[in-house]
Amino acid sequence: MAASATTEDTELSKQYDTPLGLAHDTVQALKDRIKTHYDLASEYYLNLWGTHIHHGYWPTPESKASETKEQAQINLINLLLETSQAEKGAKVLDVGCGIGGTSRYLASVLGCTVTGITISTTQVEMAVRLTKEEAAKDDKSMTGQEPDADGFLHIGKGKVKFLELDAEKMGNVFASQSESFDTVWICEALSHFPNKALFFANVRKVLKSGGKLALADWFKAEGLDEKQFAEDIKPIEDGMLLPPLCTQADYVSLAKEAGLPISGGPTDISMDVKATWDISWSLVQSPSLWAFAFSQGRDGIAFLQAFRAMRRGYTHGTFKYAVMAFQK
Repeated sequence: MAASATTEDTELSKQYDTPLGLAHDTVQALKDRIKTHYDLASEYYLNLWGTHIHHGYWPTPESKASETKEQAQINLINLLLETSQAEKGAKVLDVGCGIGGTSRYLASVLGCTVTGITISTTQVEMAVRLTKEEAAKDDKSMTGQEPDADGFLHIGKGKVKFLELDAEKMGNVFASQSESFDTVWICEALSHFPNKALFFANVRKVLKSGGKLALADWFKAEGLDEKQFAEDIKPIEDGMLLPPLCTQADYVSLAKEAGLPISGGPTDISMDVKATWDISWSLVQSPSLWAFAFSQGRDGIAFLQAFRAMRRGYTHGTFKYAVMAFQK
């Protein structure tokens, strides 16, 4: 089956218990650690997981039996497009864009004009490089292209640019430039943000009237007891450098308070994405990756061990995944 992988722990992974990452002393310290993590690890992500650094979605028994993780990742993008009713040719802000996989898809396939933002310097550099490579592969005349006057690289039917920017500052930055968007897109990034209420307030600032927020993320389940939280959720928060995880209802409430009523979902797809972590756990059983993680100290090892906690959380129903959309 394309969506399955061995569930056996290797001898390599058994060498390490699940050490908790270091405490986040301040919000800035957490942001600095997140930036450092992605600056150091993004090339490994690319080699192991591809250009789309997010879950795969296998919605049917047939897809679970036959579809690759790459197709499953596109399935997730398409589900979020359907949930949000984001339109072709839209002007999109991709928040936490990673190495630009989704930005490029929205631009090249749907003709969108996409601005991708990330806190990582390395991810911006990689996103630009990969965009140029993909554009040149599709159209030889694009080989060696430089950004246009507005900083965009053209790819397929659309165009994209990437900025290093702390998402908590995006409201003021784009407002100062009198720039607004048809769609704000965020996939598996909001869980990293310490101030989620500020994110929703910023989204309302940068969206045009009638604009849409398309959101996919990880959540803790409602009503967990102390044991469930300690065993399944705390290792994920520590290993993935997350402030306290929210529930799906928390996001809906925060968005509503910011003036963004829900327009799609939330749709819980936990059981249709959980194979991501079986595949991931198999892929990370690479001695070179564990050596790299060990060189990064407790954070590095805790990150890889969080993969095991995610698999356990999905199995126990304590860890959730959902897509949802909001409209200004």
